[in-house]
Amino acid sequence: MSWYERTELLLGKENFAKLTNARVLVCGLGGVGGAAAEQIVRTGIGNICIVDADVISETNINRQIIATHKNIGKIKTEEFRTRLLEINPDLNIDTRNTYLRDEILEQTLLEGWDFVIDAIDTLSPKLNLMRICYQNNIPFVSSMGSGGKTNPSKIRIDDISKSHNCGLARMLRKRLHRLGIYEGIQVVFSDEKTDKDAIIEEESLNKKSNTGTISYIPVIFGCMCAYAAIEFICNQDLPDSKASN
Repeated sequence: MSWYERTELLLGKENFAKLTNARVLVCGLGGVGGAAAEQIVRTGIGNICIVDADVISETNINRQIIATHKNIGKIKTEEFRTRLLEINPDLNIDTRNTYLRDEILEQTLLEGWDFVIDAIDTLSPKLNLMRICYQNNIPFVSSMGSGGKTNPSKIRIDDISKSHNCGLARMLRKRLHRLGIYEGIQVVFSDEKTDKDAIIEEESLNKKSNTGTISYIPVIFGCMCAYAAIEFICNQDLPDSKASN
């Protein structure tokens, strides 16, 4: 028996081999990105790069799978490295504790990934990631806002042109339109109307508001992102040589 026996039984040996050889980049390790990273590793992705510059804070505990009272202040990428290698000791993992500013972001995205999961929660780098992936035909999925939502049945995957009832998606659509991009970007979003009482306007380093969240919604967003990655990879012909890069 092996830890991946049930996955291989469901997907088939050929698809599982594709997952083992695939290279996936996960940008952002918050409630969404952390869940997405864990689910693709549990599914059998053999090569993963995780990028985040944050440390674990007490406010992360309500929704981020890596966060506990014991590891507050620890670097997220290093905590996830330990966790993911405990799931799959043969995992080829690259951890980058850095902010994805413009130049770093572009260099990172153009390294030849089979799929990119965008779980960035700040507007400017998120927009740039979407633009670079779109313009360079890099397969990716982008998570929209999971804050202020409570109903899991409202979460879906669709083209960004069909997203609605999401403030983040609305801002991104406007900026993408200025770049001449109107569709062709796969996103995870919830069409549940956000409770305005769950949003506090405040000015901080990277955000202009603070939105209430609940434990399970970001995790489901992350699972949907993982599904998009797995589904895409299983339907592609990926060269075996990528596993050794």
